[in-house]
Amino acid sequence: MAEAAKRPGRAPARPVPAAPQAQPGGPGQAPPLWRLLQAAAGVLAAVKGGQSATAALAGVEAGLRPGAQALASQALRRLGRAEALRRLLAQRPPPPHADALLVLALALAWDATEAPYEPFTLVDQAVEAAKRDPRAKPQSGFVNACLRRFLRERDALVAATEANPEARWNYPRWWLERVRADHPQQWESVLTAGRTQPPMSLRVNTRRISRDAYLARLQDAGMAARPTGGQGLVLSRPCPVQALPGWNEGWVSVQDAAAQLAAPLLLGELAAPPGRPLRLLDACAAPGGKTAHLLELADAQVTAIELDPARAARIGDTLGRMGLSARVVVADAGRPQDWWDGQPFDGILLDAPCTASGIVRRHPDVPWLRRERDIAQLAATQARLLAQMWPLLAPGGRLVYCTCSVFRAEGQAQVETFLAHNKEASARPAPGHLLPHSGDSDNAPGDNQPSDHDGFFYALLARGGHGARPA
Repeated sequence: MAEAAKRPGRAPARPVPAAPQAQPGGPGQAPPLWRLLQAAAGVLAAVKGGQSATAALAGVEAGLRPGAQALASQALRRLGRAEALRRLLAQRPPPPHADALLVLALALAWDATEAPYEPFTLVDQAVEAAKRDPRAKPQSGFVNACLRRFLRERDALVAATEANPEARWNYPRWWLERVRADHPQQWESVLTAGRTQPPMSLRVNTRRISRDAYLARLQDAGMAARPTGGQGLVLSRPCPVQALPGWNEGWVSVQDAAAQLAAPLLLGELAAPPGRPLRLLDACAAPGGKTAHLLELADAQVTAIELDPARAARIGDTLGRMGLSARVVVADAGRPQDWWDGQPFDGILLDAPCTASGIVRRHPDVPWLRRERDIAQLAATQARLLAQMWPLLAPGGRLVYCTCSVFRAEGQAQVETFLAHNKEASARPAPGHLLPHSGDSDNAPGDNQPSDHDGFFYALLARGGHGARPA
């Protein structure tokens, strides 16, 4: 990618969630910072080794997990800068665990205005973490020397990384090139939004309570929120789900505002045929948020397909909490011969596997885990699923194809190719590429978009003929 013409505006500083202050530890006390840094560095090392941050965090001691997650997430959003700084400080990286501690400290300390602790404190505690980790202890002196030099020469070292696009934007170079090619007018705002911390967005189950009534319940509980979209609310501050009024009673779910568009888009053009409810399919359905949303909005027979048995169990858990029911099938949606009963569906929701390039603000490890070749591989999977789902749709039915991706190969280009090869299919009005938008960013959403949302793509495809009648 050609060097950016101007320096990207930094995302507005936001507080890092609840990372405790460095303390000596003990019963009833927050863990010392060096232990949190050890745990966060373990997550960073796992990501650099190809494991997701979610999986790595599952192995972190419960008492350390919230603080480690906050520190690791902030470091992953600044990983490009940190690795560029480490290359200036050391021509060859130390072994993985020492390198992870070194890069973590640089990611957290390079910009003092956004550092969760004073840079000197971070450096001191990172060195302590190296000394107390048998895998990093032999390199603790090296880590100390690099970080002390960084403190002495920080401004000059940071300035020396400015010419590096990966350092300036904190994404791999291929990712930068792809976003810029796909969205030449909005690429800077897309990348900037991806570095922000996302809000906690809720979807109100209007079968149980109206949005206005639930908003009042939140206010009574001392929780501020604002409406977004048709059923959504954005909390001013995240909280544990058990603290939400009516959580156990199924009044509300956690779901990004862009993801909340799927069910209304599918149902908006469908009306049940005389004498029976709508037959709907949610392909690739785990963890069940969109399945539940369909059932909240319509009296329908819903089949939810999921390949992974553990993830399929989560669909049942989600529906059980909401007091809803669907036919949950553990199977490959792309092999309908294994599970389809031959009865066509009036509506199909295909939330296809994708790069997750639209949700990097929630999963900042994604850009560092993906490889450019993944796009073509996933696009092939998406095309296969579309081809297999289409014959299951009744004449006159509707199919929503969506991905949480900003890459055109997984969105508009995919749908254009499908339409070119399926003459009985036609495109209906749909959002298309919804680029990620932060409440603090400058790319104001359109009139029909939620105000703060992840990146998604939506297409609504109609099948010619007679069947489920458009509303």
